[in-house]
Amino acid sequence: MGATASKLPKDQLSEYQELTFLTKQEILLAHKRFNELLDREDRQQISGSRVPMNKILTLPELKSNPFRRRICQVFSTSDLRDGSLSFEDFLDLLSAFSDSATLEIKSHYAFRIFDFDDDGTLDTGDLEKLVNCLTGEMDDTRLTSEEMKQLINNILEESDIDKDGTVNLSEFQHVISRSPDFVSSFKIVL
Repeated sequence: MGATASKLPKDQLSEYQELTFLTKQEILLAHKRFNELLDREDRQQISGSRVPMNKILTLPELKSNPFRRRICQVFSTSDLRDGSLSFEDFLDLLSAFSDSATLEIKSHYAFRIFDFDDDGTLDTGDLEKLVNCLTGEMDDTRLTSEEMKQLINNILEESDIDKDGTVNLSEFQHVISRSPDFVSSFKIVL
């Protein structure tokens, strides 16, 4: 751990701690884990380095998450929109999924993850993809088109306050605020 700490300057460590919901220990562990994902030649210059999405997806904490690809896409700041993560992107991801993150932050990122087409609303297409991620897309777990239609209608009936056929961020946050287990279940711990 001492070697990891020396690679991350104290002032940078303090800045990361101020800008995230992570403790110094969590930041140092994140730095170590991020470093392990980098190619050997990129480890000397971590600041400009990006880890490709396929390597991020090998993390045990993400491996079984049905939204793992979407999580990488949402937190990636890559101009290529390839889901690759910089160290700062990685910290943002861990911060949003930390125990200390607020309900508002967690629900904001959950909404972005579920908004598959990035249009700022959850429409029937987004809700169908969401359900398929949760139930699995195998023939034995996939809902019939009738079951899917009924489920989406039920979701919209419960969530679509303004009755425009979509769920916007404030409607989503309203629903989430009534779900006591959301904050504790929306987390990733290294």
